[in-house]
Amino acid sequence: MLEAVVTLGSVTAAAAELGYTPSAVSQQIGALERETGTDLLERVGRHVRPTAAGRLLTEHSAAIGRRIAEAETALADLKAGRTGRLSVRYFATAGAGMVAPAVAAFRRRHPGVRVDLALSDPEDPLGAVRRGEADIALVVPLREERPADDLLVEQLADDPYRVVLPKDHPLAAKRVVDLALLAGEPWVGNEWPAGPCLGRVIDACAEAGFAPDFVVQSEDHATALGFVAAGLGVALMPVLGIGGGHPGVVVRRVRGPQPVRSIRAVRRRTQKESPVLREMLAALREAARG
Repeated sequence: MLEAVVTLGSVTAAAAELGYTPSAVSQQIGALERETGTDLLERVGRHVRPTAAGRLLTEHSAAIGRRIAEAETALADLKAGRTGRLSVRYFATAGAGMVAPAVAAFRRRHPGVRVDLALSDPEDPLGAVRRGEADIALVVPLREERPADDLLVEQLADDPYRVVLPKDHPLAAKRVVDLALLAGEPWVGNEWPAGPCLGRVIDACAEAGFAPDFVVQSEDHATALGFVAAGLGVALMPVLGIGGGHPGVVVRRVRGPQPVRSIRAVRRRTQKESPVLREMLAALREAARG
């Protein structure tokens, strides 16, 4: 209003230009003078002109208006999902099989949104979400784990385990291997330190009547596949962990029982479901179906 009054030279002309009554404009200018603690206009006949303080504030008003317009545009882009930032935490075997295709699809639809990706802390996979450092975390829950009141948990996929054997193993000719047949075999571990995935392997073996004899421990599935290929033992691995496999191994279905791990997306219950968050969850669901 001050800018209009100074530009047009009168309160009446400014009121007509802005669609207000002269009284409303005068009240707003008076309020601005009280806020600044100084006179902004001086009357000259039927017109007004700015004081030194009025000229100074008017010079700043254009820049202030531009910044407000820029802020409104940026906020509209953020609310519409055209810009912004999203942080996703994931465990290693979900990276290539689920996170990569999901993020690629998301970026095609939202090129202006930055996606920050990082591995979860294996000892505290939900900590980053709870602290507000991540928007979504992909996790494999413990079997006895109960949903937390502060988190929203969505089931994305079931990842079944397969038995991985050296190519020349006697059981390699079978299409489906009974887990009990592996009771006397040396085993290659593929998760260290122990976590929920290893727990499913041990539980399945216990149900089949034995405890696996781990003669080799590996911290990742790719190395474990190499150990199996070298004939050091057999392994149970989730399908996502096997990936493209290894030329020196065969992968077979297992029964009696077949362990399965759940893959879930977790986020804060208090978090507003923005367009980009909805789109990322949808992309993860699509990747999980694939």
